Amino acid sequence: MEMILQPWPWYVSGPLIALIMFLLIFMGKKFGMSSNLQTLCTMCGADQKASYFNFDWKTKRWNLIVILGAAIGGFIAINFLTADPAVIINPDTVSNLQELGFESTGKAYLPDEIYSLEALTDWKALSILIVGGFLIGFGARWAGGCTSGHAIFGLSNLQLPSLIAVVGFFIGGLVMIHLLFPLIF
Repeated sequence: MEMILQPWPWYVSGPLIALIMFLLIFMGKKFGMSSNLQTLCTMCGADQKASYFNFDWKTKRWNLIVILGAAIGGFIAINFLTADPAVIINPDTVSNLQELGFESTGKAYLPDEIYSLEALTDWKALSILIVGGFLIGFGARWAGGCTSGHAIFGLSNLQLPSLIAVVGFFIGGLVMIHLLFPLIF
């Protein structure tokens, strides 16, 4: 049980991810989370309105199980398999974030200032979640996949578009944290 409660080292988790990617490639499947939104929209009848959604969604059911498993697994991990929800963060980063108003930094996995139920009554936190969610969703579809699809699956397939997308994700993250983050907070 102690092994499950601790973070796994790279030499265990890395080969496990590689094994899953090999099995998906062998079975002719593509891994990615954002494509599930397209599948859900098609299930709800969006194929009647736009040709983009016109495909056999039943062939993608397995990926819906993956996203359901990720949500259930995340819930189990944080509520039953996490001894201490505090995240070990560089002390300089903690002090910088606390100066910006994030008092829960280092005490919880997600900052309470944005992700608590009380934050839903704060217009600033709510707008950050809505605008950020829209931009992430739009960017994932525009890039032809999300970070997990490109960084894990696309790079393991040696896809040049995935390499370009991953470089773009990193550049976008750097711009956000160094230029936009201080302006927003």
